[in-house]
Amino acid sequence: MNNHTVSVAGAMTWRRLVLALTARSLLSPSLGVALVRVAWRFRKRGWYATPPFLPLPPRDYVRWRMYTAYGDYDAVAPAEDVERYARWAVRSQ
Repeated sequence: MNNHTVSVAGAMTWRRLVLALTARSLLSPSLGVALVRVAWRFRKRGWYATPPFLPLPPRDYVRWRMYTAYGDYDAVAPAEDVERYARWAVRSQ
């Protein structure tokens, strides 16, 4: 078990990740700005032309990123990793 694996009882879901990042963003508005900027970079091209009309990244891309980072296509990144990446990405522009 690596340091990114969570027990099944406390398994992170995409919904829980979004809620955790939202809560962290309310406490740290600069994190919220960083997360929005990073999310905008990963949006699917032509997102406005297909339902659900949200600037979400392509599913295949997210699955590939989870596999390269965590060794599992269905992994969900810990909130700490997403926060660290967002702050790094904004800082290194």
